[in-house]
Amino acid sequence: MLNNQQVVVIGGSEGIGLAVARAARSVGARVLAVSRTRAKLEAARDLVSGLEVRVADINDTASIQELFAGLPSVDHVYVAAGSTKVGSPLDQSLDEYRHKFDERLWGSVEVVRAAHHLVRPGGSFTFTGGLSSDRPVSGAWVNGIATMATEQLARVLALELAPVRFNSVSPGYTDTPMWDNVFPESGARALSDVTKKHLIPRLVTADEVAQAVLLLMQNEAITGETIHVDCGARLV
Repeated sequence: MLNNQQVVVIGGSEGIGLAVARAARSVGARVLAVSRTRAKLEAARDLVSGLEVRVADINDTASIQELFAGLPSVDHVYVAAGSTKVGSPLDQSLDEYRHKFDERLWGSVEVVRAAHHLVRPGGSFTFTGGLSSDRPVSGAWVNGIATMATEQLARVLALELAPVRFNSVSPGYTDTPMWDNVFPESGARALSDVTKKHLIPRLVTADEVAQAVLLLMQNEAITGETIHVDCGARLV
């Protein structure tokens, strides 16, 4: 159902974003992967046949507006961009935490403002929430607030801007390069003790999250929803 449709992936150079780009290309979509880092985009293009790439920064309004101004139309947009900062809410400058929140919430809003008028009938936006919305972790407080806000954003925009569809995907602990920044020595392997307690005792894969994102793109009866891909972590 995505054959020849235009899919834009913000944060599409690695991790879940790259997995979504690869999955969409595999079913015939035209995919534009967007990232602020050109080197990562070039590497992604080498991995995914036919992938188009563009440098833009979700934190830069003009950059995002310019990105979509160059497109005649869009069918689906997936926003994977987002990072976190670990620490106490009483430590360090709040500006360091505020940026992480703004990136996820207001960055997604900037994308919608720039792209919504380009979306063709049946089209959609999908945002990225996370397990921390339901299971906050000490030290990752700003991430828990930001992922919950992003999931709520999908629900309120589904009402505000219907019939354009808005949904979110909520990954659990997922095996992506993001963890290399959090745990420089071990990456995602540092989470093995945590995932042993899950109903399905392992990490989620980026490809499994991508499957959920493609479902949200393709099923035109789904809007205002959040799909959880977390190996049952919310239940334990």
